[in-house]
Amino acid sequence: MKKKIYIKTWGCQMNEHDSSIIKNILMRKKEYILTNNPENSDIFILNTCSIREKAQEKLFHQLGRWKKIKTKKPNIIIAVGGCVATQEGKRIYQRAKFINIIFGPQTIHKLPELLKQAYKNKKIIIDINTKSLQKFKNSINTKIDKKFTSFVSIMEGCNKYCSFCIVPYTRGKEVHRNNYEIISEIKKLTKIGVKEIILLGQNVNAYNVYDNVYQKKYNFSDLLYEISEIPKIHRIRYITSHPMEFNDNLIEAYKNIPQLTNFLHLPLQSGSNRILKLMKRGYTIEQYEEIIRKLKNIRPKINISSDFIIGFPGETKEDFQKTLNIISKINFDTSYSFIYSKRPGTRAAKLIDNTPIEEKKKRLAILQKKIIQQSFQWRRRMLGTVQSIIVEGVAGNNIQELRGRTENNRIVHFEGHPKLIGKFIQLKIIDINYKTYLKGTII
Repeated sequence: MKKKIYIKTWGCQMNEHDSSIIKNILMRKKEYILTNNPENSDIFILNTCSIREKAQEKLFHQLGRWKKIKTKKPNIIIAVGGCVATQEGKRIYQRAKFINIIFGPQTIHKLPELLKQAYKNKKIIIDINTKSLQKFKNSINTKIDKKFTSFVSIMEGCNKYCSFCIVPYTRGKEVHRNNYEIISEIKKLTKIGVKEIILLGQNVNAYNVYDNVYQKKYNFSDLLYEISEIPKIHRIRYITSHPMEFNDNLIEAYKNIPQLTNFLHLPLQSGSNRILKLMKRGYTIEQYEEIIRKLKNIRPKINISSDFIIGFPGETKEDFQKTLNIISKINFDTSYSFIYSKRPGTRAAKLIDNTPIEEKKKRLAILQKKIIQQSFQWRRRMLGTVQSIIVEGVAGNNIQELRGRTENNRIVHFEGHPKLIGKFIQLKIIDINYKTYLKGTII
């Protein structure tokens, strides 16, 4: 009888993509099937994230819930993966001795073998240290994949070592995929209907390899140009980029590659040069502004999104006000903004943090309100315009109400036949609301 697998995923798009790879790997094995019901599962897989504070406690709360199920069904296998698994390693087992496997982001490809070992050997299995890109050979499963937008990882890890960030310690230093493998994967994706590509990496614009065929260096902008030549790829997005490597070649690509969307997520983190220096970000506010200025000269209507950390150790009211000022000046469309989370082992963890949590919460609320107001103004400008969207699926219970995504990353609901799913169509924006709502009509 086939073993039922339940997969739970926390965290970023990298983790989402890793979980889809896990599914692909295990579904190729005839002895496994996926389930959405943990109560009926034989194998639990938890793909964790360590970006935010209390990630470990969140993990143990979830494991506690699964322990109750395992008490009733002792043969259940529990596997913990992702960044918390790499960060904590054997310490997870010391607190939860009922788990069976601990694996890392770069040992995903070993899961079938690790599961076999777990059924044979009741001792804990830990495999977190391999530095490998083997998992990407399983990015596509044509038997279960049917999609129009797809993630494509181009690199793993990070070399920046920002003082607040745990990622370089959990995903390791940068490892870049071969450019020919990436292009081959994208061409295969077009055969299952993919029309929009989202390139993934901790710092995608740091991508740099040596092209052995043409005997030359090959960087991120080279990759974008080559992807743009694949006929069935109509849109190219990427996350996440870093201001340090946002060079003129990449900016020039926005002039020459129409498939690059009019939406850019470029994390700033703070509007204060003093705080950016403490964060070890490697750029100044003025340098960031210059990148945006050059981009807007080429793409005047481009929407800019960013990340902001509120209440970083030493952040004063003046530093915070500078962040609010730059948010207004750049006119950010959306943001991911969070209160600073102290991560063990990072440089920032040693900094003195005197700002009360209530003050941090107040600042976060002020910032998020400002971003919401600006986002609403961006949507107001779209009212009455004609937008090209890719139809992603049914919007709700009514199969005649569909949803699609604009080039500037807005979801639009409209009436239409399900046969439109997967197609690019033109919509006129006829209604908006204060937070997220856009409604369109086919023209």
